[in-house]
Amino acid sequence: MAKSTSYLFKIAQHPQEFEQIFRLNHETFAEEIPQHDRNEQRLLIDSFHHQNTYIIALKDHKVIGMISLADKRPFSLDKKLGDIGAHLPEQIDVNKLCEIRLLSIRKEYRKTKVFVGLLRMLYHVFQEKGYAGAVISGILREEKLYKHIGFIPFAHLVGSGGATYQPMYISKDHIQLSEKVLPAPVSFLPGPVLVTDNVLKAFSRQGFSHRENIFMEMMGRVRSMLTELTSAKYVQVMLGTGTLANDTVAAQLSLLNGKGLVLSNGEFGERLAQRAARFNLDCRILRKEWGQPFQKDELMSALDSKVDWIWYVHCETSTGTVNQIEAITKLIDERPIKQVVDCISTIGALPVSLEKVYLATAVSGKGIESVSGLAFVFYNHVILPNEQIPPYLDLGLYHLHNSVPYTHSSSLLAALEQALAKDFTKKFGDVAEWFAYTYKRLNEAGFTLLPAANQQCSPIMTVCLDPALSSVEIGDWMKKQGFSLHYQSSYLQERNWIQISMLANVSIENTEAMLQIFFAVCSYLRHLQDGSREALAN
Repeated sequence: MAKSTSYLFKIAQHPQEFEQIFRLNHETFAEEIPQHDRNEQRLLIDSFHHQNTYIIALKDHKVIGMISLADKRPFSLDKKLGDIGAHLPEQIDVNKLCEIRLLSIRKEYRKTKVFVGLLRMLYHVFQEKGYAGAVISGILREEKLYKHIGFIPFAHLVGSGGATYQPMYISKDHIQLSEKVLPAPVSFLPGPVLVTDNVLKAFSRQGFSHRENIFMEMMGRVRSMLTELTSAKYVQVMLGTGTLANDTVAAQLSLLNGKGLVLSNGEFGERLAQRAARFNLDCRILRKEWGQPFQKDELMSALDSKVDWIWYVHCETSTGTVNQIEAITKLIDERPIKQVVDCISTIGALPVSLEKVYLATAVSGKGIESVSGLAFVFYNHVILPNEQIPPYLDLGLYHLHNSVPYTHSSSLLAALEQALAKDFTKKFGDVAEWFAYTYKRLNEAGFTLLPAANQQCSPIMTVCLDPALSSVEIGDWMKKQGFSLHYQSSYLQERNWIQISMLANVSIENTEAMLQIFFAVCSYLRHLQDGSREALAN
């Protein structure tokens, strides 16, 4: 396991953490600030300990900072002021307040990111609990800082001598922690991706009718940009999700007379198989273990003379494994086998050529980095309307009406046009660099990864955790510390997997910062387990 140089922030839960909290409490509020008497044990247990929730900062498995939160009255301030409700503005609901106390950071870490990290965790707890506000006893020397965060004085000073405090409050409407102090979260999710300010600006403009000429002109530009990006001859832009796009493809396949082959080596390959069953497609399913690529000999055997079409996922989102379009195209060679590909996790993230593909799908809210809500179907032949297909799934109607047979969204289309203006050649290079860097760092740290090392670059990487680590616990910690990883899907939780993706353009610097926190979380979890085993042995 790689040694981390990062700080780790969490809610205290374990006995060894509480002992360190008591020591830090004594150092700060007995030795540094003369609020309590010193003792030989150098341990100070707060009088509200049993109702406190402690957020702690850790470095090398040691508590270096803390802050506490409690929501049961009477508060510490109630004992100093009497009923705090008599001092607070009438609009503050005292029954939904919490009290924040015991902010303490070891001296050598006070000019670091520890304070911001504690605030980030505090903010998450505050939001999850749904508090209407909070009160604090702000030490006078830090009053300016508390005001900057958004706290407001509300009563006379309390305490005496070297331990004088200003009672302060903050309401839910004035919480500014996330905007003023906390850095923006970084997303490593496979979708929806975080979009740029330019895309959001385009999306937020006043919408206009899909019947206007200006809309059709914009639709024409967007479709040209999409076909140029993919080398497809045609594309239809639909109002919906990737599920709609793949249902539209299935509807087209239902019109064919020949038999098909569906490839499945992950969750989304299985979804193609389920869709084929719902549409009563005449096909067989070739399955592999999740994350395992299809080998040339088994594909050659499966692509016999009875197969008229093949349907598969380009990048299997559930693992990151890439089923290569080029290799399958070469295997098909000159045979009249129609190739149908789900490219939802690759278009905009990897170079993709659809020149020899029969049908392919993608969406706006992944590698293209636009707002979610638009689905694309690519193809290279003229498609006519067919009354056997439900109208909303009839690709021929979209072909006939230049993607606008029904109501459409100018806002989503404007955002998409802005997103498509980026330099995708640079994006593809960035994804390749990110993949190589992240894979190397995780591999050297001893983690098991998908796709396997000998497979193609992917915009998605899966960390297969051993049973000693919990993907849900790690994912929750990472999110509260500013990094969103993919772990909430049931198919990932069932396998104890966590995913890191770069469908949006995340920098190497942000990736390294995320990895440092990831290593810190995993290392600390193992440290706690080792401590528990030692305690049981003794």
